Amino acid sequence: MAHYAKLDENNIVLEVNVVDNEVEDEKGEAGVISWLLEGWGGVDWKKTSYNTTANVHSLDGTPFRKNYAGIGYTYDEDRDAFIPPKNYPSWTLNEITCLWEAPVTYPDDGKIYDWNEEITNWEEIT
Repeated sequence: MAHYAKLDENNIVLEVNVVDNEVEDEKGEAGVISWLLEGWGGVDWKKTSYNTTANVHSLDGTPFRKNYAGIGYTYDEDRDAFIPPKNYPSWTLNEITCLWEAPVTYPDDGKIYDWNEEITNWEEIT
């Protein structure tokens, strides 16, 4: 199955639809996009890979558009990537994974933490 993300005028993902491989084989990617625009509207549609997260393909294939698209993600044309919504103002975008990262590394001590934006650090959940 192929997956396509419906975009609005700001390149925000509104929904992700599944397209049968036979339809994609018959129409090609551009034909599928035209078909989706005609039938389901939107400003644009972009193909996305269910098997790609953090610029890694889970089946050892070639990563596609950095991340699988989700509702609320942004499609960045310059990076040709789907980027999730920013978690917190202090977090920065990792240009390789196109995921947001905290300014402080998550502790590796087996405990559970939650991000506290007020102190810009991890706080243990007790």
